[in-house]
Amino acid sequence: MGTRPIATKVTSLPDSNAAAIEARLIELKQEHRDLDLAIAALVGTPLHDELRLKRLKKRKLLLKDQIAFLEGQLDPDISA
Repeated sequence: MGTRPIATKVTSLPDSNAAAIEARLIELKQEHRDLDLAIAALVGTPLHDELRLKRLKKRKLLLKDQIAFLEGQLDPDISA
């Protein structure tokens, strides 16, 4: 069996949808920066809560994934 090319449908987002995604990206990036600061502050304390630290790091990774997804929505990879 040969491989078939994957058909991709490239559509541009309506301006209102793109604006909503950009606004959400700004919120997520701000929360990501805030988590950076919270993690740094927590690590800087002598007896920090490891469970809380793990939860903050997990949340930060989730935000990173959401940011990457939304950025992909704004600028889809045409060569996929």
